[in-house]
Amino acid sequence: MKKSILPALVGLLAMTLLTSCVGGVALGGGTKTTTNAPTVGQQLIDLQKAKAAGAITDAEYQAQKEKILNAK
Repeated sequence: MKKSILPALVGLLAMTLLTSCVGGVALGGGTKTTTNAPTVGQQLIDLQKAKAAGAITDAEYQAQKEKILNAK
């Protein structure tokens, strides 16, 4: 009886170690990432950068600024 327990334990240990290598099986904790919406301040900063870089005109800047500020 004792002779059959040892191979079973070795097999179980091997399966456990190999299972942790498989990508679909998560045995440990992981990191969870969430995406937060930009704040009004960050949106205004990004808008100002776009205007300074010449990506948008002053009129577009003013229109978008009003849109951001009136969204709240």
